[in-house]
Amino acid sequence: MSAKSDNVSHQFDYRRSARAVLDIEKQAIEGLYQYLNEAFERACEMILHCSGKIVVTGMGKSGHIGSKIAATLASTGTPAFFLHPGEASHGDLGMISGSDLIIAISNSGESDEILALLPVLKRRGIRLICMTGNPASTMAKEADVHLCIRVEKEACPLGLAPTSSTTATLVMGDALAVALLEARGFTADDFALSHPGGSLGKRLLLRVGDLMHVGDQLPQVGIDATISEALLEVSRKGLGMTAIVNIDGQLAGLFTDGDLRRVLDQQVDIHFTPISRVMTTHCVTVRPEMMAAEAVKLMETRKINGLLVVDEDKRLKGAFNMHDLLKAGVI
Repeated sequence: MSAKSDNVSHQFDYRRSARAVLDIEKQAIEGLYQYLNEAFERACEMILHCSGKIVVTGMGKSGHIGSKIAATLASTGTPAFFLHPGEASHGDLGMISGSDLIIAISNSGESDEILALLPVLKRRGIRLICMTGNPASTMAKEADVHLCIRVEKEACPLGLAPTSSTTATLVMGDALAVALLEARGFTADDFALSHPGGSLGKRLLLRVGDLMHVGDQLPQVGIDATISEALLEVSRKGLGMTAIVNIDGQLAGLFTDGDLRRVLDQQVDIHFTPISRVMTTHCVTVRPEMMAAEAVKLMETRKINGLLVVDEDKRLKGAFNMHDLLKAGVI
């Protein structure tokens, strides 16, 4: 880098430039409110009642935005995929059936690659929603529904690079997707089924029964055990707690390593005193079918680090702590 260019880079106000971009794009988004009109409602109804798939298409930057819109629709209950208009003209139109619906995106509304597809789409009776910044464009006129995404100006000072226009298009796509999500009654469980991988899927799909410690890993002692025996069980199982159960396997109480401080303050003889005298009898419990994410919220609300799991008859089934939730990727 030359001394001159280095000097210029130190003098340039990057923050001012960035703030100007945010201001212009914010205005572009605010300008979309006027286009949430009857056309927007018709587009939602068309998509909602489409018996096939939603096919999103667009060239260049519009294509990149279209790909994201298709992905958002697909993950929120509206089957959709992106189709490159150039490839569509060379055989990929065969991927579209008569029951599908096209969302075509072009800021100018005059994309040659999309215009070349219109005669074929019209002949096959495939319905068309166009998103453009020009209501007088060819695409707008040929569409069954036109969604206007016009912006006053691009954030690019040269007025060349698509910036505000692509932001407005993406936001309009999000508005469609979320409006449809709510209209369908799409739930978190539905969302989880299309996102089984990664931490998101784990948070939404994993249940308490999937991560709790059971069998030999489950810390438990009988109700006649001494405090010292309970402490040994806490140490062996490493969950910072142990359950106390009666002869029928029903939960009678809980003892944690935190309770030990209270016991020592009372100068209780841990070798001879039964655990039943110092255990917590009204402890928080959960069922195996509870969502792990709900268990996290419960533990945070109650400020506890572990939970015991019981069935409908209060029989002990398992135990887990925050470390288990962290290890499973739930938090």
